[in-house]
Amino acid sequence: MKKRRYVLSFFILGILLLFFLALNLCAGSVSVPLKEVLHILLGGEADGTFTDIIMEIRFPRALAAAVLGGGLALSGYLLQTFFHNPIAGPFILGISSGAKLVVALVMVFALGRAIHISSMVMIAAAFVGAMISMGFVLLMSRMMDRMSMLIVSGVMIGYICSAVTDFIVTFADDSNIVNLHNWSKGSFSGISWENVALMSVVTFLASVLVFFMSKPISAYQMGESYAKNMGVNIQVFRSLLVILSSVLSACVTAFAGPVSFVGIAVPHLVKSLFRTAKPILMIPGCFLGGAVFCLLCDLLARTLFVPTELSISTVTAVFGAPIVIFVMVHRKKEKAE
Repeated sequence: MKKRRYVLSFFILGILLLFFLALNLCAGSVSVPLKEVLHILLGGEADGTFTDIIMEIRFPRALAAAVLGGGLALSGYLLQTFFHNPIAGPFILGISSGAKLVVALVMVFALGRAIHISSMVMIAAAFVGAMISMGFVLLMSRMMDRMSMLIVSGVMIGYICSAVTDFIVTFADDSNIVNLHNWSKGSFSGISWENVALMSVVTFLASVLVFFMSKPISAYQMGESYAKNMGVNIQVFRSLLVILSSVLSACVTAFAGPVSFVGIAVPHLVKSLFRTAKPILMIPGCFLGGAVFCLLCDLLARTLFVPTELSISTVTAVFGAPIVIFVMVHRKKEKAE
């Protein structure tokens, strides 16, 4: 019975992924028939305008939303595992904001001197920022006994980093640098095929490593003492969790800016769908769930108020914040019982 549910859950996520991918390619300020989209994707000749819209704008953007959404959900799952806290996530803990700050500094420095920076440099800068923020969070975790205070500290770190980033972007002189304001709010627009290739490689490698850690994660969920008895090197394991979660969230921030609530909401949605916390199922489930969630949110961000486009974080917050509130209320009820 359980196996049937697991297979059905993966089937549902797969169908939703294909459905929202198709909608993202068809819908927009210019509607493209599904038949025309399939014809273009299969390499057939079609209207030049439609071909440019699909192959140069919508398709790379949709793939980026799927890949980065999956990576962000997986990052949130790792952080929730690391801190044993259901509302831990890269955005809440200020990790995304730290990555955003360093990327903004690098971009301002480079653009102000007409220096071209590669996507790999952007990811490296975001990783440094993510690790700095994570370092502060880990430092706070050693000084505080209550996990709620740790979350508050993470939020404060995020606000500080965001304020500094906004200050930098607002008072930048160069018009190109001022355009960083849109990126700083979170968006999947302007993604190139080169960007898609790089983010896919980074996210895939990190996700595979996470999947191979399924057994240690399962043991760690039972407590550190249990994990030690099962032969898990806790220091190495925790370091890997921090690094992999930072790489995944940094990759998202480098290309799309900070995206809120995906890392918190999706793991809980997937857990409710599968009705299990087994890492071997949750890891691929979170990736697929994050891809579906971000494809849906990006579709709404593009199409709700055409031609105006909302920031992706505006839409993800509308769906993600109620889930966080529900988790907190549900957890309080469980403690009361």
